Amino acid sequence: MTDVEIIEVGPRDGLQNQDAILSTQDKLFLIERLYTAGARRIEVASFVNPRLVPQMADAEAVFCGLRRRPDLVTIGLVLNEHGLSRALRTPVDEIGVVAVSTDGFGIRNQKQSSAQSVEMARSVIAQAKHAQLRAQATIAVAFGCPFDGEVSAQQVAAIARQIAVAGPHEIALADTIGVAVPAQVKNVIAAVRSAVPGMPLRCHFHNTRNMGIANAWAALESGVSRLDASAGGIGGCPFAPAATGNIATEDLVYMLERSGIPSGYNLSAVCALAPWLADVLQLEKLPAMVSRTENFPRAEPSAVDTARQA
Repeated sequence: MTDVEIIEVGPRDGLQNQDAILSTQDKLFLIERLYTAGARRIEVASFVNPRLVPQMADAEAVFCGLRRRPDLVTIGLVLNEHGLSRALRTPVDEIGVVAVSTDGFGIRNQKQSSAQSVEMARSVIAQAKHAQLRAQATIAVAFGCPFDGEVSAQQVAAIARQIAVAGPHEIALADTIGVAVPAQVKNVIAAVRSAVPGMPLRCHFHNTRNMGIANAWAALESGVSRLDASAGGIGGCPFAPAATGNIATEDLVYMLERSGIPSGYNLSAVCALAPWLADVLQLEKLPAMVSRTENFPRAEPSAVDTARQA
């Protein structure tokens, strides 16, 4: 397998469904720590209605407060052209837009049918590219919808084909409510790859049913080397019932490291974020597993430690 690019979505998807609302300074601190841990592509915020998602109300302030770095790509998520206009007034590097595979979720999440969300996504991509920004699209509820039920691989592939006409640099397949299983992941990826050959694909998994890491491995086996993850495993969708957190960055990094696959992340640095993150979010514990355990393998004792033991 090739190297894996982990797209850190904690500052956006991770925070948007939390009861606690972090200050702008806390968000900037989180992003700084994630960069130090190895994150080089970070979904910073979404430009959405602050009345519906108050956790993202300071999106402009966060982007404008970021320390700019040549090796860091910052992503701003938008759901419509109004969100894009807000994003374009900030120093964002990349625009992410969401199309929805079902009408049930589209109406509740974006006040649009699936077809309308696809047209919107194509328009946003075109406008972002005109502004000389990278633009990518995510197909939400690509593995199952809380309102419309099963979603076929052919349905997702047809949407990917329509979006690809606009020329995004990447299309992501999102298991928004965490219902996918590995066999399904492979089937959907195969169908989409057949529909849009040559299009770089990314996968976004939630761990609602404890399938997230297994699904990530299935995506890797299917040739997808770009995966979303959230520090601490926090996250969820405000518009989907019982949609819990993303796969945890530290859990994904651990799996990759132990499998001999480079990710560019420092596992200890990601794990070290957990106590602070739990504290500011007022959570007793985070969903991530690896940051709750001791390092493995344990570091070799130093000469000083050996002498003391003797």
